[in-house]
Amino acid sequence: MKKSQQKERNQNSSKILLNFINNKIMDSQAINDDVLTSSKNAVLMSSVPLPGDILQIQGYDWNKGIDYHNLFESYKLSGFQATNFGLGVDEIKKMMDCKKIPLSVDQIDSFEQDEFIKRQSSCTMFLGYTSNMVSCGVRESIRFLVQHKMVDCIVTTAGGVEEDLIKCLAPTYLGKFEYDGKNLRDKGLNRIGNMIVPNSNYCLFEDWLMPKLDKMLKDQEEKGMLWSPSKIITRLGEEINNEESICYWAAKNKIPIFSPALTDGSLGDMMYFHSFKNPGLVVDILSDLKRLNTIAVKAINTGIIIIGGGVIKHHICNANLMRNGADFAVFLNTASEFDGSDSGARPDEAVSWGKIRKTATPVKIYAEASLIFPLLVGETFAREFHLAKNSSTSDTEEITKK
Repeated sequence: MKKSQQKERNQNSSKILLNFINNKIMDSQAINDDVLTSSKNAVLMSSVPLPGDILQIQGYDWNKGIDYHNLFESYKLSGFQATNFGLGVDEIKKMMDCKKIPLSVDQIDSFEQDEFIKRQSSCTMFLGYTSNMVSCGVRESIRFLVQHKMVDCIVTTAGGVEEDLIKCLAPTYLGKFEYDGKNLRDKGLNRIGNMIVPNSNYCLFEDWLMPKLDKMLKDQEEKGMLWSPSKIITRLGEEINNEESICYWAAKNKIPIFSPALTDGSLGDMMYFHSFKNPGLVVDILSDLKRLNTIAVKAINTGIIIIGGGVIKHHICNANLMRNGADFAVFLNTASEFDGSDSGARPDEAVSWGKIRKTATPVKIYAEASLIFPLLVGETFAREFHLAKNSSTSDTEEITKK
């Protein structure tokens, strides 16, 4: 082959290779352009216009100073459970406003003889809580509500009753979650989370309770007294005669405390021991069921505030089923719905059962109650109570000056 032909062939090959490379570059660029366009379309997808009244997320501005009321007000726009807290405050305020509406003449429950069942206001408020709320410092928030007649009906566990009474006899102490159970058992110390209850507290409780059970049995045998859990709790509230007690104020203010599982705790232990020493005491739970359900049925409107879950949550909700559901509801607990438990069920599940009305705006706050419930009380019941008290004091001072 001549050199000129070889040179021409090499040049042609170079051109072909160059064209191939250029085409590949162009194809690669086209692919890159397609990838970029596709990615941008995914990432920078256009939004539909939002409604003009939609709220913006905005936290509290600490430059404005320390104002806890405004801080909690800001929670509604903070997102997550802070928003649910704010919605819960609003829901409780709706209950309180409804409760202030005077009963009309035809709504006054003139013929009802049972003071516990008798309609008291335009909104009957149910409060439910588990025993751990009384074991911890939430007890004082609950006592405040009962002391000032801010709720109408209570459902709690056996522990919710006995822990209140025992604290009048001996204190509960602060400990640690990490304390060793075996070591505590050897020392006669019982742990509730990071709190310690000496076993001697329950010994004091037995000494205090046994004579009361003897008297109840005597009243049953001699006077035909039919004891139910709520009547027992009322009697114990009268007997404890201590203003630090929830049960004391409930008895004094004629607010019923229902405890369908009254035997599930130290009270049950003492009743068990008593049944050997002085057998015969009968506790009728059916009469309490009738009382509780009738309170709900007679109510003009109902509001329910439930701290925790289990029997106390379902008992209140089921009573409200008898009137086609509660008008207002706030749930406060940490349970999730994914195991099908009643404790974890969202309010919407209660709507499906007719336990909360379809027209209601119920709220569930997913939070630990010892942290949140005192704040809820502070932003609603306590705030209104002290504002009214301060206003009344100011009016009195003005009159005195004149």
